[in-house]
Amino acid sequence: MGARTKARKRALDILFESELRGLALGATLPDHIQPDHSQPGGRPVNPYTVTLVEGVAAHQDRIDELLAAYSVGWTLDRMPVVDRNLLRLAVFEIMYATDVPDSVAVSEAVLLAGELSTDESAAFVNGLLAHVVELKPTLQT
Repeated sequence: MGARTKARKRALDILFESELRGLALGATLPDHIQPDHSQPGGRPVNPYTVTLVEGVAAHQDRIDELLAAYSVGWTLDRMPVVDRNLLRLAVFEIMYATDVPDSVAVSEAVLLAGELSTDESAAFVNGLLAHVVELKPTLQT
């Protein structure tokens, strides 16, 4: 698994944790940046993980607006938490991370959805993100 793939997975874990704890997206990031190394799992955070979490948090309103507009038949609240946050990460990369090809953002999100979510999640994530990529030139903010 590549460094950026690991960073994406770690960012997903942090976003997921923040949401499950009822906190703002990324609110648990400081806990991971300054981990207690005496505790199991205390490990440094990849700088790209920080970029992803902070980027999603900074652009959450626009990202969620896009997801709500283009997810046919699914509201954000109805989506599994993993899917919602995978989509947020990928839309951040598609819309704001100029050093990540759109196809990479989509394939990484689909891969993680297949590993971590429901049987239908990979297809749902792929379809929604493909639509965002298709419309990207008209969506630029």
